[in-house]
Amino acid sequence: MTSVTRKPQMQGNLNPAPPQGPTLSLAQHSNMLELTARAYALWRARSLGVLSGGPFSLEREARLFRALCQPQADETWLDAGTSAGFYAGVLAEAGCRVLAADLSPPMLREGQRREQSPRIDWALLNLEDSGLPSGGFNGVTVGATLNETQDPARFLHELARVLRPGGQLWLMYVPRTGGPLQGLLSKPALGGLNFPDPAWVGRHLPGMTLTDGLEVGAVRFGRYVKDSGPSSAAPPRPESTSEV
Repeated sequence: MTSVTRKPQMQGNLNPAPPQGPTLSLAQHSNMLELTARAYALWRARSLGVLSGGPFSLEREARLFRALCQPQADETWLDAGTSAGFYAGVLAEAGCRVLAADLSPPMLREGQRREQSPRIDWALLNLEDSGLPSGGFNGVTVGATLNETQDPARFLHELARVLRPGGQLWLMYVPRTGGPLQGLLSKPALGGLNFPDPAWVGRHLPGMTLTDGLEVGAVRFGRYVKDSGPSSAAPPRPESTSEV
């Protein structure tokens, strides 16, 4: 099994960055607990059903991702905020090479326990300031991490930076509704979660084009493609995704 890449801790930041680097939200700190990591996979398998108000299994989520993003064998992908490794496993099954990154050692250990493909490397990183090389990945997957990150604008910028021209970004998150519950959960003392508006997300991904956006209950899926140049076009989409 691939070992976890460890980096020095500095004042709540898991990267060897200067003091002005990103700090962690309360939700991110809660993910450092072993109990949270063990319970997360159980919640993740049921979360979309709860949030969408109807049956929505992990298998259906995987089919939706494969239909729209069509990951290819030997591509290099980043699973940003991998948690229990769901998207890392889907990508490895497609033959991709995957860097599964998270800022929680317990989450990484749980991901390694559940997804043991040799195509997956595991890294202890804060993706708001990863230190990864620019343009190093064909694709990036994000499963709900956008809601938990301390600085979502910085997080999105970092994801766009590490993508190659023509690369694709897959986001799954809960968008803003303006409801009172989201207002409470946004308070730092109650989790510090953020619920971005899809238009805000697009504005913080300059040089990227939204090719697909789908809302299922309270959940939004989005596929973005990084521009290759003035004459570039987004890769073609499947003719139908009725199978998902």
